[in-house]
Amino acid sequence: MKVGFIGLGHMGTGMAANLLRAGHEVTVYNRTPGKAQGLVAQGARAAAGVADACGGDAVVTMLADDGAVEGAVFGEKGVIGSLGKGAIHVSMSTISVALSERLTAAHANAGQRFVAAPVFGRPEMAAAAKLFIVAAGAPDAVDACLPLFEAMGQKTFPIGDQPKAANLVKLSGNFLSASVIPRPDEVVSRLLQRSPFVRNRSTLAGAVRYMVGEQRCGLRPGGYGPGSCRRIRPARRPDAAL
Repeated sequence: MKVGFIGLGHMGTGMAANLLRAGHEVTVYNRTPGKAQGLVAQGARAAAGVADACGGDAVVTMLADDGAVEGAVFGEKGVIGSLGKGAIHVSMSTISVALSERLTAAHANAGQRFVAAPVFGRPEMAAAAKLFIVAAGAPDAVDACLPLFEAMGQKTFPIGDQPKAANLVKLSGNFLSASVIPRPDEVVSRLLQRSPFVRNRSTLAGAVRYMVGEQRCGLRPGGYGPGSCRRIRPARRPDAAL
């Protein structure tokens, strides 16, 4: 696929590199141009701005927070004004449900498609293409993005046709990670049971047990009882604010 990638931080750099290794044609953009140099050496094309990264089949955003995503998408020469009709914006950032709803409406009005696909995993997992990806959006759009997800992650969980569902799951997982809850799979199932736009809850709950428990909280594999936590990671402040 011909894909743009916006945001080359600790996570984005490894994710974009894996897209290149999988044979995708990748155009990269970061506000600090120097961060693109290593990817350009691997075959990526450096974009001069956000608009320059939006000329393909899809554009991925992997940015720090709601404000950064809003600036890239709604700003002058941003994603909304530059992405082609029918092309897909894949938001892989951790963002609020409210912003996800706004993005869904704005892309629909512009004749574009929107998929929310936040990830679970640390930078070393991103570099090794071992992320867990929670994806939601129109089925045709999610299916079109599967080659991208397969290049960046070890497993993708499509959970529904409303993008905000994926963002809700991501925020729920981060909350559980910060809280060091012993059985996150059970808690997620209960949290999401009443949500009308989240599907595949049983599969998702098992995934969250691993993603949140072992990867985010540092629990010993298979251990979720008292004393199983090696260390407690402080809550990420941007996520806590959401």
